[in-house]
Amino acid sequence: MNALATARAEQIPVKIELKTKIKHDEQQETYELVAFGRYYQKGKSIYIKYDEIQEEGTVNTIVKITEGEAVILRSGALKMRLSFIKGNEMNGSYDSPYGTLLLTTRTKELQLDQSSEGKIDGHFDLRYQLLMQGSSVGVYEMNIKFKEE
Repeated sequence: MNALATARAEQIPVKIELKTKIKHDEQQETYELVAFGRYYQKGKSIYIKYDEIQEEGTVNTIVKITEGEAVILRSGALKMRLSFIKGNEMNGSYDSPYGTLLLTTRTKELQLDQSSEGKIDGHFDLRYQLLMQGSSVGVYEMNIKFKEE
């Protein structure tokens, strides 16, 4: 754990580079986003917060990472909660215009690497199968790089 982050519990501005690959059947899509957000630590968890501007409006995202598990919370124009524990199946939800849909994640990889020297600098890798109402919607590979500005 980063000693500097432990000593500074306030929110630290970070540059975030997010890359998501989605594989479904034989198709693959890749999304990339660069955003400026905040990094902070509470107890043994680290939090990465950022906003995404989408057609529907602004989506506020919080990624909470604790040893061996993670939660992604999205609010605003899109409401979603996904939980991840490597090797486990976890339930989540997505609020759609048609009601709340059940999401399930099957986490294959969950890895956080951080620099232990000075400034906040690291990356979080996540690979999971996403099911909606019990049907697979694809395998997601998510990579979040974060660096103190």
